[in-house]
Amino acid sequence: MIVFRWIMGVLGAVFAIVALVSLSLQVASQSDVWLRRARHFRHWLWLLLLGWFNVEVWGRVALTIIHWKR
Repeated sequence: MIVFRWIMGVLGAVFAIVALVSLSLQVASQSDVWLRRARHFRHWLWLLLLGWFNVEVWGRVALTIIHWKR
């Protein structure tokens, strides 16, 4: 799980940085293309966050079921 958390953290950081840079470029140039890209990467960031949360929760459920003591 540690490797998974690092991968998700790095991908999340990359998406957040790209979204912020795209938003900054949109503010500087007033171009709608950069705004659409910023929104696109923000949506991917949310998808990544929700996917990480889902894997964490269901991973704990699976581990609880596997290690259940009778």
